Amino acid sequence: MGILHDDIVVVRQSENEGEPTVITVNCPDKTGLGCDLCRILLFFGLTIVRGDVSTDGKWCYIVFWVVPKPSIRWDASKWELLKRRLVEACPSCSSAYGISYYCSELLSPNPPDVFLLKLFCYNRKGLLHDLTTVLCNLELNIKKVKVSTTPDGTVMNLFFVTDTRELLHTKKRQEETYEALEDVMQAAMMSCNIERVGPEIAACCKASPSPPSAIIDDIFPLRDVQVASKCITSNNISVIMDNSLSPAHTLVQIVCQDYKGLLYDIMRTLKDYNIQEDKHS
Repeated sequence: MGILHDDIVVVRQSENEGEPTVITVNCPDKTGLGCDLCRILLFFGLTIVRGDVSTDGKWCYIVFWVVPKPSIRWDASKWELLKRRLVEACPSCSSAYGISYYCSELLSPNPPDVFLLKLFCYNRKGLLHDLTTVLCNLELNIKKVKVSTTPDGTVMNLFFVTDTRELLHTKKRQEETYEALEDVMQAAMMSCNIERVGPEIAACCKASPSPPSAIIDDIFPLRDVQVASKCITSNNISVIMDNSLSPAHTLVQIVCQDYKGLLYDIMRTLKDYNIQEDKHS
């Protein structure tokens, strides 16, 4: 017989204020498992006051004594979310002793729905940091981000996210997201929309560093079409790649209309295609 799914991670909350909560993990061992579990606990704002690890090289039993930070509000749903994250970090039980007694939901989980959050706002210092912080606090996982700036100081933010609560398709959850973003952006926010995307849009965004044309055509009519088209496309663009000047480097010459954020967009495109830039001027 194997362990039950609920016994993989057990959270015993402290009965008295100030005492640590005990979290036990009982699963197959793997390289870096302790590091992964500690990172999740720290990400949730927990302080690890004590730890104990026992392993035979194949199976391990780990105990953490943790204390939440006073500034973070904890409830039953947050503890349940933490437990799910810890279980996801544990390797499959089939990797030890050839035994398989994880539930089928863990062995072959259905991929979560991907949602596109489209946000138009005025640009300011620390904008992307503030937006990602809000989405993180809302327990939305950011899969991909597309940011485009215009000469007049506005920004088009495209966040492809999944919801750990699996409730983003509901009106209540979307309104909660709108309100949280509006509290941070205030008057800087121009428009915001959330919609579920199909597999074709998700595949297109994964393969290309530029937003899908269907999304651009849907968004930019809200703004000045002529200004947007100058920022995104131009008939006078020249991109030349030359491998003859160096045996180890490729020279990329780009001639196009200048706009705010151009260098960032170029560097982000090179990064998306795993191309390391050496020098630029």
